[in-house]
Amino acid sequence: MRYADSLPEALYSADSVRAMDRYLIEEQGIDGFDLMQAAARAGFRQLRKHWSSLGSLLVLCGAGNNGGDGYLIAANAQRLGIYVECVAVAPSSKLTGDALRAFEAAKTESVPITEISDLAERLLQEKLLASDVIVDALLGTGVIGAPLAPFAEVIRAVNQAKRPVLAVDLPSGLDASTGAAAGNVVQAELTVTFIGAKAGLYTGMGPAVCGEVVFEPLATHEQINGCSEQPVARLARWRDCKAGFLPRPLNAHKGRFGHVLIVAGDFGFGGAGIMAAEAASRAGAGLVSLATRPEHVTAALVRCPNVMVRGVVHGSELTTLIEQADVIVCGPGIGKSAWGQQMLQQVLRSTKPRVLDADALNVMATRAAIPFGQHVLTPHPGEASRMLGCSVAEVEADRLVAAQKIQRIWGGVVLLKGAGTVIATGSEMPVVIAGGNPGMATGGMGDVLSGMLGAFIGQLNDIGLSTVAAASAHLTAGDKAAERLGYMAMLPTDVINDLPFVLKETDVIGVRNHREEE
Repeated sequence: MRYADSLPEALYSADSVRAMDRYLIEEQGIDGFDLMQAAARAGFRQLRKHWSSLGSLLVLCGAGNNGGDGYLIAANAQRLGIYVECVAVAPSSKLTGDALRAFEAAKTESVPITEISDLAERLLQEKLLASDVIVDALLGTGVIGAPLAPFAEVIRAVNQAKRPVLAVDLPSGLDASTGAAAGNVVQAELTVTFIGAKAGLYTGMGPAVCGEVVFEPLATHEQINGCSEQPVARLARWRDCKAGFLPRPLNAHKGRFGHVLIVAGDFGFGGAGIMAAEAASRAGAGLVSLATRPEHVTAALVRCPNVMVRGVVHGSELTTLIEQADVIVCGPGIGKSAWGQQMLQQVLRSTKPRVLDADALNVMATRAAIPFGQHVLTPHPGEASRMLGCSVAEVEADRLVAAQKIQRIWGGVVLLKGAGTVIATGSEMPVVIAGGNPGMATGGMGDVLSGMLGAFIGQLNDIGLSTVAAASAHLTAGDKAAERLGYMAMLPTDVINDLPFVLKETDVIGVRNHREEE
């Protein structure tokens, strides 16, 4: 998923965006049809910008404002001599208000309009395949649940045609508030969204179906400022995290940048701890220690000679290591054996900041051990479902709510991994992290993130800011790796290799931290 620079920070529910639309019309005196025309012009402008050699266009129109936007986009295309056709998937006889005015405007411009009831399935497929671009103006933010006939069949035909799609406001079939998709959903290459940024475009199924997202406000800040609607989340990118970092002073020493202890790597999972330790080193930690199975010590030293590696057999051997550390990362590759549980119990007894990942979360899900103090929990949807006692589908149905539920139960900061990473702190609105790609869907990426989290927490004074910054830098480095390597060949170590360039390019060469060596 690509994000345009124009994207705002505030993310809203579908209900809030509709309320904002009503506010502009009822309180600010903006004519509803004028607002629809502005949306159509903005959508058409982005259409021409994205597909500069556009020759033919097929616009699929529903009822309501979304369909009205589609008819006006078609009218704009017709005026510029682009070959355009509309398919009325919602019967034009049922159009009312501004949508009906838009339909009449398209007819005035002599746009060919065909009712879906008059179009055989084969002919619809031919029209789809013959178009340079398809405009999805089928279903707006007011539709919840799986699309019904004939919309479901049209959406399926659009996806089968594999032609480029511009989605108006959001891909039809996607829940604008949650990012869930209960049925068929349009796969768009470009989504132009209006009035307020919808949270569902950036998490859940949103990143998979929206393509590039462009935001068009349609109103000035002054016009919308008086509206009382509150966002449900905040969108964060790596560039937004720079304010928390300061250059390292010339007299800096390793004691000022945190000592991270990684507790990881049972039999068969030695690489998890090694990758976490290497990632912590690359993310700027002053010192990194790795407590792992003795059998993994040699491999760890060969890979990361800068890391202090200790082979441990019993949990009691962690006591001194924990005392020396500023931050503890526990979970990558610890497994569910007695060894891993011993290690976790020792970590949970400490009041130092902790990052708990992977099987540490699975053990916690049994309620056998409840953490206290400052901690970051990093579940993927499967782990989240076990922590909440629900299905993965229920977690993915509303990722914002799921992250907040985990935070209320377990405290600390919760980082729910997956497409559209969600961070819940309890004290502020959830944060959705921009970035990431399918190449990161491979074993070990979470271990890299855990190491980075430990390093950032060791360098910053704010565990919430550290979590947002680490997640953002992780996804940005992953996107850089994908640019070089593509998706299929990416490895977690490629993200580690690109991390220095992310930090360097953004001028983040140091951190705010005044810890002195003892």
